[in-house]
Amino acid sequence: MKAYRTATKYKGVFERISSERLFKNKPDVCFDISYKVEGKRIFEKIGWISEGYSAKLASDIRSERLRSIRHGDELPKQKEKAPFFKEVAKKYLEWAEENKSRRGIDDKRRYRKHLATRLDEKKLNEISSFDLERIKNDLLKKELSPASVKHCLVIVRQMFNKAKIWGLYQGENPTKGVKLPTLKNQRERFLRYKEAQLLLDDLKIDQHRKKNPGDKKDPQLHDISLLSLHCGLRAGEIFNIRGHDVNFETEIINIANPKNNESRKAYMTKSIKTMLQKRKPLNPNDYIFKSKNGEKIETISQSFSRSVNRLKFNEGVKDRLQMVTFHTLRHTFASWLAMQGESLVTIRELMGHKSFEMTKRYAHLIPDHKKAAALNLERKFKAVRNDNANKLLIEASKTT
Repeated sequence: MKAYRTATKYKGVFERISSERLFKNKPDVCFDISYKVEGKRIFEKIGWISEGYSAKLASDIRSERLRSIRHGDELPKQKEKAPFFKEVAKKYLEWAEENKSRRGIDDKRRYRKHLATRLDEKKLNEISSFDLERIKNDLLKKELSPASVKHCLVIVRQMFNKAKIWGLYQGENPTKGVKLPTLKNQRERFLRYKEAQLLLDDLKIDQHRKKNPGDKKDPQLHDISLLSLHCGLRAGEIFNIRGHDVNFETEIINIANPKNNESRKAYMTKSIKTMLQKRKPLNPNDYIFKSKNGEKIETISQSFSRSVNRLKFNEGVKDRLQMVTFHTLRHTFASWLAMQGESLVTIRELMGHKSFEMTKRYAHLIPDHKKAAALNLERKFKAVRNDNANKLLIEASKTT
């Protein structure tokens, strides 16, 4: 059966509902656009919802067609000013190495693996929202996680923004027309007190270098993990701590956040204070934790994963978000605070969350504590009531 075109809310954009194709248990929809060339009406098929197209995307493509018809190609002068994507990428990655956490290693890896072959030979003014939508859909089809796809698009956005700041490009940023993938990355798994202690104990032993029955100590990984668990710190935050960031008198650690360039305070427990006092560097500008060659640490040691595997914390777990990783320690810190009845405002401040939405994930843990508190109150009331009843019986026996 022929599918008829129906106008959408976007001018010049039509949809055709298929009677044969299905997508997510619903009829698939194809989008067409209409425009005139030298007085002749043109209908152009754009694509199906199942292919990642939408009425909004079709409208954007139509606008590009009209702009091309009315004005032709970009002015030659403007073309000369627009650099190739690979040229901007080179400058951006050099900047990232000096200014971003982990020296831009993650950006460099994602660029080389997912963006270079697709965009390198295009000039910035030749890259459209449509191109980026296709890249997004291709990566999602390859079963790349929504978070990883989002990171790739954010890198492109940052490259365009930097190109404008550096005076390399004056056009529009095409990422504005691209909707970032919806993330479902909230971890629910946190460690119980006994599990946390088992992990810390195991982290003191580096089985990878174990050559005989005598265990070889590896205290640095243990101390890094202890700091994350007791203060809720990210790995990058811990790696950035220098001697001058630690104040033993106030028992406060100044934390520079590599994610948003803001700082906050972390508060030492007795265990943390004792550990940091042992690690206090002679030079206050030196990092508290260093790699074997004396430089800043960039990644968590694989010994952490080996300890988790030995303890079988992830045995039978298939969902990556529910697996125990180093970040689980930070999540555990917040979960324990919630279970102790701390307010979400306090948890947000201690975790350094930029958005309150990030903190709300811990709200479900608070009612259990309140319920326990209510039951405890009831027990205390019963104890007082029973005590009073006993006193009354004693008084009554005295009068008889």
